[in-house]
Amino acid sequence: MRRKSHKAPERLYDVTIDSVAAEGKCIVRTDDGVIFVENPTGGPGVAPGDRVDLRITNRKKQYREAVAEHIHEQSAVRTEPFCEHFGTCGGCKWQHIRYDEQLRFKHQQVVDHLTRIGKVDLPPILPILAAHPTQYYRNKLEFTCAEGRWLTRAEVSTDDDMDPRAVGFHVPGRFDKVLPIRHCYLQPDPSNAIRLAVADYAFQHGISMYNLKLHTGFLRTLIIRTADTTQQIMVTLQVAQDNPDLLNGLMTHLHRSFPEITSLNYILNTKKNDSYQDQTVINWAGKPYIEERMEDLVFRVGPKSFYQTNAQQAYNLYSVARQWAGLTGQERVYDLYTGTGTIALFVARQAKEVIGVEYVEASVADARVNAQVNDITNASFYAGDMRDILTDGFFDQHGRPDVVITDPPRAGMDEAVTRQLLRAAPARIVYVSCNTATQARDLGILDEGYSVASVQPVDMFPHTHHVENVVLLTKRS
Repeated sequence: MRRKSHKAPERLYDVTIDSVAAEGKCIVRTDDGVIFVENPTGGPGVAPGDRVDLRITNRKKQYREAVAEHIHEQSAVRTEPFCEHFGTCGGCKWQHIRYDEQLRFKHQQVVDHLTRIGKVDLPPILPILAAHPTQYYRNKLEFTCAEGRWLTRAEVSTDDDMDPRAVGFHVPGRFDKVLPIRHCYLQPDPSNAIRLAVADYAFQHGISMYNLKLHTGFLRTLIIRTADTTQQIMVTLQVAQDNPDLLNGLMTHLHRSFPEITSLNYILNTKKNDSYQDQTVINWAGKPYIEERMEDLVFRVGPKSFYQTNAQQAYNLYSVARQWAGLTGQERVYDLYTGTGTIALFVARQAKEVIGVEYVEASVADARVNAQVNDITNASFYAGDMRDILTDGFFDQHGRPDVVITDPPRAGMDEAVTRQLLRAAPARIVYVSCNTATQARDLGILDEGYSVASVQPVDMFPHTHHVENVVLLTKRS
């Protein structure tokens, strides 16, 4: 029998990282083509300007993939990561890069996508709007409670028996492994204290956590929402078994330990996955929602509601969108992918009429409630697939838009929707995007009838590669 030959992995020595790429990877450019450098779990994070040794892990026709095995010299753009979990946790992957450099890389990413993918004429792109603060800026975190604790190298090397239970975040690439988090810098207090209290109570009272392979155990997830403007706090526990004694003991402990929790809820989910949009939420104590304020508006946020996770930067983002909409009080505005109607209601008092369209029916129900809470009567909301709703018949019934604001998911707009906007021919389109690659693709189609008048990048998620972008399109004369 012939034995398979094991070819030694290809390596490159003492090469310089050139720049960052999509999804947080870095780039090395060589005479043999581009190499995308990953940051493996537990490995050294690389930054532009680093001199490194690389091991090639995959070879494609047009590029190669690699991981760094050794760093000879660190780049001047580096800084010391502030979190003990950096390099293992899947979040905040740019902690080792100075914030001013993060902003420069994100701005360049917007430029590259719009020019190379969109290939449209662009005005000078405005400086990116920086986030303040850059820590504790999220208003929602979801922690996994699982029997499948990730062990660090130090823990593996000891002879200690480690409790297999953990409350924290999934390790990248491992659906069944959860890193226990001691302190997270993403969400303000008392988020860390609540998570640790849940973990400690479970450990002390022998409460099992969900085994993602065997589908056994009690605790599944812990969702914490905080409202920046009202200081209200929502906690939602997801459990996999109907055990009132275990549940009530834990809920009572949280209720007594954290009287500042204004909404305490639970979900009984016996499915084999943690998605809960199709599950019933039971309000155990307090109100079934918390409230967030934006100017004179009040938004009710429920356990299933979508609300921008960085509320302060969301206000800056929406302010740009409203300003560029150029409303005088006489316009009919269509807000596409409206979610819970946040942007629609934010611009409604400056418009004659606002029509919001969204796929998720529960989000539309939230939008209608928020319109009622704020006594806004010139906004209406419709649920359904955008391709099916946004038809000539819908325009005939509700009137054609003067202005369109669109904020699609990462996949961007369906081409049929994009071409329907060309037929609707509003005077202005304000395109808000969380993925400038798909935004650029859509701008290439809209270029048939529109010019890009302004571009404003916004940093919503410091220490990550993600960047939001607002583009104003004006109809060609």
